[in-house]
Amino acid sequence: MAKTALKPVRRGRPPSDTAESHAAILDAVYELLQEGSASDLTFEAVAKRAKVGRPTLYKWWPSKSALVFAMFHERIARNDEVPATGTAEDVIRGKVRRLIRELNGLFGKVLADLIAAGQSEPAILQDLYEQHMKSRRAATAADIERGKAAGEFAADIDTGLLMDSIFSPIFLRLLLRHPPLTERYGDELIDQVLRGARPRAV
Repeated sequence: MAKTALKPVRRGRPPSDTAESHAAILDAVYELLQEGSASDLTFEAVAKRAKVGRPTLYKWWPSKSALVFAMFHERIARNDEVPATGTAEDVIRGKVRRLIRELNGLFGKVLADLIAAGQSEPAILQDLYEQHMKSRRAATAADIERGKAAGEFAADIDTGLLMDSIFSPIFLRLLLRHPPLTERYGDELIDQVLRGARPRAV
């Protein structure tokens, strides 16, 4: 009597299941942060929503902040820059308006939570800068340099300080949540800042 061939035993979780679990976890974090804050988020709640064990979360992310950052990076934040058209001032105004719209949504809510978490976990702030702010800052610096070359801005204006003067007050309002962060505020801020950045009349 011929023996029936035994099927090989598959050990460990197949890659497809791993990818599905990873996606389910990030989806769970995304959903939970729409319902509450990052400070209220727990690994237990994420594991329950994603239908995975808590050890799976700890295997991939060393802390809650790292997990929230992973979701922010993959589900919310985008680094697609709008093509620079028009004057440098037009482009910068467009970026400020877009940023304010983003900050008034889930992007801003999670970003503020990550900045807060970064006060005790510097690696989070480093990742935020390297993966999301650095490229935006470089693109805006290029816009300012283009404006200086075209005579829109004074040639001796410090590019980094001009960027800080425009964007720092916006992030201050995000973190303090007062006064309201509106597009009108963004326009008035740019009016005020660029007034001192224009070439001096001879």
